[in-house]
Amino acid sequence: MALRFSVGCSLLSLSSPQNVSKRITTSATLSPPRRDPVNWVEATSGFFERDSRPIMLFDGVCNLCTGGVKFVRDVDQNRRIRYEALQSEAGKNLLRRSGRAPDDISSVVLVEKERSYIKSEAVLKIMQYLELPYPQLAFFLQFVPLFIRDFLYDNVANNRYTIFGRTDSCDI
Repeated sequence: MALRFSVGCSLLSLSSPQNVSKRITTSATLSPPRRDPVNWVEATSGFFERDSRPIMLFDGVCNLCTGGVKFVRDVDQNRRIRYEALQSEAGKNLLRRSGRAPDDISSVVLVEKERSYIKSEAVLKIMQYLELPYPQLAFFLQFVPLFIRDFLYDNVANNRYTIFGRTDSCDI
């Protein structure tokens, strides 16, 4: 049995159920997200008890990243920022504090006592801690939409080893 309908310039034809192939239904159950039993904010609060300066997490084997740290260290004459390699145990714990995987070395991270910043937001926040003219430059760059800033950041970050190379160990 077939039903035929004429709709405007086209013809719709429905065939009987015998000619229709069987539907295959698949389903999956999602397990609830795993809760980390450790409260990483509390576990890493010791980093900020005696020293409230933010911590810049960087890829310790990336030549671009270590060059960036050396630049920030040279420009930051008042020593407002501390540094830690992402690959170190402290860096991994601070990554967890920031809600990131401990092996995620895809982005620079700036960890403050109350908040963390990643990618282009971290770069702009770091610039705000530096001497003139970098805070003013950061002010103007914040008006570039985040998706554009992060797109540019990701393109450089994804190619940093190819363009700038890498070392076997952290130089800083």
